[in-house]
Amino acid sequence: MNKAVGCAPPNEERVSGMRNFQFAGRSTVHARNAMVATSHPQASLAAIETLRAGGTAADAAIAASALLAVIEPQSTGIGGDCFALYQPKGEGPIVSYNGSGRAPKAAHAEWFVEHGINAIPLTSPHSVTIPGAIDAWATILRDHGRFGLDQLLQPAIKAAEDGYVVAPRIAFDWKNGFEKLKKGANTARYLLPHGEAAVTGDVIRQPELAQTLRLIAKLGPDGFYKGAVAEDMVATLRGLGGLHTLEDFAGHTTETTTPISTNYSGHDVWQCPPNGPGITMLVMLNVLSLFDLTKYAPLSVERFHLEAEAARIAYLMREQHIGDPGHVDVDVIRILSREFAAEYGSQIKMDRLLDLPSVSPPMNPSTVYITVVDQDRNVCSFINSIAHSFGSAIVSEKTGVLLQNRGAGFRVQPGHPNCIAPGKRPLHTIIPSLATENGRAKLSFGVMGGQYQPVGQVHVLTNMLDFGLDMQEAIDLPRGLHYEGVYQLEDGVPAEVVEGLRAIGHEIAGLSVPHGGGQGVWIDWDKGTLTGGSDPRKDGCALGY
Repeated sequence: MNKAVGCAPPNEERVSGMRNFQFAGRSTVHARNAMVATSHPQASLAAIETLRAGGTAADAAIAASALLAVIEPQSTGIGGDCFALYQPKGEGPIVSYNGSGRAPKAAHAEWFVEHGINAIPLTSPHSVTIPGAIDAWATILRDHGRFGLDQLLQPAIKAAEDGYVVAPRIAFDWKNGFEKLKKGANTARYLLPHGEAAVTGDVIRQPELAQTLRLIAKLGPDGFYKGAVAEDMVATLRGLGGLHTLEDFAGHTTETTTPISTNYSGHDVWQCPPNGPGITMLVMLNVLSLFDLTKYAPLSVERFHLEAEAARIAYLMREQHIGDPGHVDVDVIRILSREFAAEYGSQIKMDRLLDLPSVSPPMNPSTVYITVVDQDRNVCSFINSIAHSFGSAIVSEKTGVLLQNRGAGFRVQPGHPNCIAPGKRPLHTIIPSLATENGRAKLSFGVMGGQYQPVGQVHVLTNMLDFGLDMQEAIDLPRGLHYEGVYQLEDGVPAEVVEGLRAIGHEIAGLSVPHGGGQGVWIDWDKGTLTGGSDPRKDGCALGY
């Protein structure tokens, strides 16, 4: 692999299970009882403390998510959405939780057309769908938790009230979001201390958000979707021209569903169904199943080319076919068939690009991913997001709630499967994943980073299953995303690979920000151990005991 990411050089013989300790990098984390991995050390610690106190994987994931909603405000918050996969005891049926919010009941596509709005602006009130996270947290705890929100929100309340220290990657994103926050609604007041972006080591306090969290801890979801908090969110949004009502908030519900899957290299890979976009990742795997990746090196022209072509096919499928199944017919069975994958996949050539229509997704947001496996081997793969960095840049005036801009993912195009409509959920980008072998959980993982997520999950999974990398090496390996006609490659991709991709027709661009982040936990049932990894592109870590 590449020195830039702490792996051994490509032609160096690798001792099985042993990284080269002469290069900078991270070891995998190992434990017997439980394992967590998040994008922030304090969230990982909160999850471990919850588990040690007797909590389940669900309790730990939600304690971590709530804390991240305070201390990683550019990526997540209680004004956002979540999805989760949960497998009790790591075997048997997996449950999918859809905690995504809906458009207001007044959000007719015709209204936007009449008002000359052809695309929903990222920082307008129309980009705000009803936040689904809080109700989803409560639903997951009802089904799988031992504790309630009253206990699990305490670390988040303390961080908001007493203050938290800004971590390096969060400061990096805060600086990049400075202009957005200056122009937002109430964002300068809440998120620009002293009129500047927070820097590493700053202590940030948000007492209004702490008070909102206390109300939710006391009243449960009603403390968010009804009463004073909901009234303030609606007043803020309507004051900016939004269509939201108290009834929109009070009527929100979480959907519990059966996940969808495909088989890759002897493993069943599971995703939440649409309106989640996990089907994109599964189509990519089906396309790559037509090839033998093991013939190539993990950092090779051939591997990156095949990954890009599979992504282009899968993203085209998503754009043409996927929307909220409560409003449009999504033929999941056909899309996940091998015949569907072969329709384009069989045409892939190694010396040139497929001639495919250009796809330009509406948004490329951020998020946080959390994975937890507890001592009973309950597995929780969990993701929470406010969409773009700092969401809509609209903070509810009195409550400190930063609202997501997930609604900017809608099309304003009548007849399109993802066209905005009353009570409709937008096509999402956030996807938790779970891989099983013979019905047992093997890998709980996710990769953050907007449109990169399906590609990132495929990249990490194939790094492990095809190339034999361990959990941490699989996360560390340099990444690329073929997006809007350009192959965006991280700095760690070797120069000869970059030039080889150019030679077969890829337009190449570098990045100012790495592709997402990622976490994973690998379960070894024979040894009774857990292996965790966490992405150095973020501030987080894996912890176990």
